[in-house]
Amino acid sequence: MSFIGRIASRLLVSAAALAAACGSASAATELTMSSWLPPGYFLVTDAMKPWAESIERETQGRVKVTILPAPIGKPAGAFDVAREGQADITYGIHGYQPGRFELSKAVEMPFVGDNAEAISAAYWRIYKKHFEKAAEHRGVQVLGVFTHTPGHIMHATRPMATIDDLRGQKMRVGGGVVNDTAQALGMSPLLHPASEVYQILSNGVADGVLFTLDSIEGFKLTNVVKHVTVIPGGLYNSSFFLVMNQAKFRGLPKEDQEAVMRVSGEAFSRLAGRAFDKANARAMDHVKANNIQLVTASDTMIQGIRERTAPIEANWIQAAAKKGVDGKAVLSELRAEISAIQGGAK
Repeated sequence: MSFIGRIASRLLVSAAALAAACGSASAATELTMSSWLPPGYFLVTDAMKPWAESIERETQGRVKVTILPAPIGKPAGAFDVAREGQADITYGIHGYQPGRFELSKAVEMPFVGDNAEAISAAYWRIYKKHFEKAAEHRGVQVLGVFTHTPGHIMHATRPMATIDDLRGQKMRVGGGVVNDTAQALGMSPLLHPASEVYQILSNGVADGVLFTLDSIEGFKLTNVVKHVTVIPGGLYNSSFFLVMNQAKFRGLPKEDQEAVMRVSGEAFSRLAGRAFDKANARAMDHVKANNIQLVTASDTMIQGIRERTAPIEANWIQAAAKKGVDGKAVLSELRAEISAIQGGAK
């Protein structure tokens, strides 16, 4: 081969190597996310999708999150979908698996607060400081914890205006502390995913549901929920998680791990909380426009709820102690954080 031929050959090899290197550098890591809520549901459109987009921006396109068109498994199995790697990322409700997540119940107690963003931000701080070390989320990287807006009492046929009205009522619950609360108030709790509420109300399996206001429109319950009793501060909150398969997270370059966590953690918890707060404001207009009867619990009813649910908090404090957590101090700190955030503190 001539001298010129050898030079040309080397240039071609170098160019091919450079092209391969550039192609390798530009190939994005694709992460899949399983989502069990309808694609148009506000938590997906206002929290999950914007968060996924922020991952791509923060990593400068090196990591992309794709929300799958259909969920993998049922809502109750969402945690294990990520843990086992069936999808890289999932979100779900701790209470859908009774007995598995004890510490998350702290944020589900009655009268925690009315602002989901403040509760969710405070919850993340408490999780990182007190709960993470208990390792209840083995096998995943926790990307966020959050709650919905306060849960209230909804009924298909008649108002629930007193504690006595609740006795014996078959009420759908989502699991966790709300199940204990329903029992303490004399209700018969039925554990069903949110996606099944319309069916069990319309066919009479349940008399009512303990739910958030936004759920009436979000789960198409306008024609089956006729009465709502609002509990100031909330009868309960549900604890949610956003998690990623641990091996997948650890397989990301360190700079991308850090980028993912910059838009996750408290940032994501606030994002999800704000989505719920906005939906709650819209929901009040929907309730009024559709002539759903809305009453606020009386002082007598609220006092009755406090008295009957007090043992739930005491029992949780004992359970937390077995995991090395000072439950009484944590609940006090959680409430102080919520109050400070609602008051404008960062």
